[in-house]
Amino acid sequence: MNKRAIEDLREKVGCAALLERNGWKVDLKESTRRAIKYRRDANIIIVIHQGRGWFDPLSPAKGDVFSLAEHLGADGFVEAYDRVADVVGFVPSAPAWQRPARPKTLASIVKRWGHRFRPRPGSPAWRYLTCERRLPADIVKDAVASEGLREGPQGSMWAAHYDSAGALTGWEERGPAWRGFATDGSKELFRFGLQDAERICITEAAIDAMSLATIEVARADTLYVSTGGGWSPATDAAMRLLAKRANAWLVAATDNNRQGDIYADRVRAIAADASAPYDRLRPCAGDWNEDLRI
Repeated sequence: MNKRAIEDLREKVGCAALLERNGWKVDLKESTRRAIKYRRDANIIIVIHQGRGWFDPLSPAKGDVFSLAEHLGADGFVEAYDRVADVVGFVPSAPAWQRPARPKTLASIVKRWGHRFRPRPGSPAWRYLTCERRLPADIVKDAVASEGLREGPQGSMWAAHYDSAGALTGWEERGPAWRGFATDGSKELFRFGLQDAERICITEAAIDAMSLATIEVARADTLYVSTGGGWSPATDAAMRLLAKRANAWLVAATDNNRQGDIYADRVRAIAADASAPYDRLRPCAGDWNEDLRI
């Protein structure tokens, strides 16, 4: 199994999400900020290391989110991987002390985006995309023109996620030494290409969406989208809305690994619910940017 895919999934899903999805509840009286106690019937799990680790105080069992999935009943690592991947996008409810007293509004997202420069030839983000990621200048220029890209800190780039009404919800952050998503932002879809296209290619990263557009010479009938490496309820709703378009054709262009196949199955289910054609487009390497660079 692809080691990078395993590490990516470990970053996306915390132990708390897996527990809550399986019916476990936080014991607030017995929890601290560093050790959150979860209960289900007489069973106890303590989540530590900011959600990345766990242990069972009643046994020697401990580990990461994959070993937790096995502890909860998964038969071996492959099934544990599938169970963890199925929780991507699920956000566990925060204990009372973890909830921010004054949550930021969407306006702060728009303001922070507006304060960032657009990438231009020679700028750090432009060099990262065209030199390290090997995206053609024309593709980057088109993405900038459609308000899809901004300069991030330390040579990184920001790739915007918009909702179906065109409102900015957040952005993917990618750079030579950094990957993440906008703080207080929400994942929906990065969109590149003809906005009302019938053919919709779904990838896992904005760079992959632009890479596939490059490989396909930016087909005029296609909208290339990215889920940002997750699958939030908003992403699911946006995908279902796209699938309802007249003559919509959904293409799962997710990564060539087990996680990509799980996402592809979700796209297939959405297409089936909308009675829309479906296809699976698989990169030769791990993802479309790897194919482009090769």
